[in-house]
Amino acid sequence: MTAFLSTAYSRDLGDELRRLREDNTSFGGRSMAVQLGWDPSKVSNIETGKARATDVDLAQYFATCGKDLDFLQEFSNRYRHAFDLYFAQAPNNLRTLAMVEAMAKKIFAYEILVVPGLLQTEAYARALFAEVGGQSPEEIEESVVRRMGRQSIWQRPYRPECVFYVHELALRMRLGGIKVMEDQYLRLLFNAHIVRIIPATNKGLAFRSKCTLFEFAKASPVAYTETDLAKVFAQDEVAVAWSTDLFERLDAVALDEEQSKAKLTEYISGLREDLHDWRTDLA
Repeated sequence: MTAFLSTAYSRDLGDELRRLREDNTSFGGRSMAVQLGWDPSKVSNIETGKARATDVDLAQYFATCGKDLDFLQEFSNRYRHAFDLYFAQAPNNLRTLAMVEAMAKKIFAYEILVVPGLLQTEAYARALFAEVGGQSPEEIEESVVRRMGRQSIWQRPYRPECVFYVHELALRMRLGGIKVMEDQYLRLLFNAHIVRIIPATNKGLAFRSKCTLFEFAKASPVAYTETDLAKVFAQDEVAVAWSTDLFERLDAVALDEEQSKAKLTEYISGLREDLHDWRTDLA
């Protein structure tokens, strides 16, 4: 076992090992260490992603959990990247992201064309997935359920401190009709204490990549972005510094809380005027 700088992925896979132990044995962490002949702290360090298990360690661990060689091989293929400072995952893999969001002490996020996922209404998320296309109605519903599930962090007693920077282009991108957008604008207005609108006049920032920066109480910061091809986590100093610089620039040009409220109110009023005009036309 070798100590390393823990990463989002090492903590995720370590937690996977913990759940495997709890589901397949009657051992607690300390009794598992005794069973394996390890130092008492070794199981804890591996399961929290603070130390890399060797191939032999993993073989012993899985054997104790009653898992076969194929199971070991599949996990080992993923585990070899556990401590990489850059790593990518398939776009439909949400476990690591959800765990990072749940563990974060602070979250800074920047979205350009859509409302941040943690602040989306169910109807807006459904309309977004439908507009993007490529999913069956059943798959869209599954995606909506997963996205809403991530929002459980708001029900926790120790929720993270957050600032969501939203480019005005996202407000202009209407999805799902007037009622869907009105409810989504109201959701942002209700959370205006953590939402900062980037005015549309800041065109240059619209060409930057969307980004999220996670900060933790006892772990290094993690920068995150995603595309249709992959979710990318970066813990390298250069990536974190780039992300920190981006959020400093966003903070310098973003509307403050009261200005953001006023901007959101403008969009709500605009929708209601559109609805009134539509009804007048029908009459």
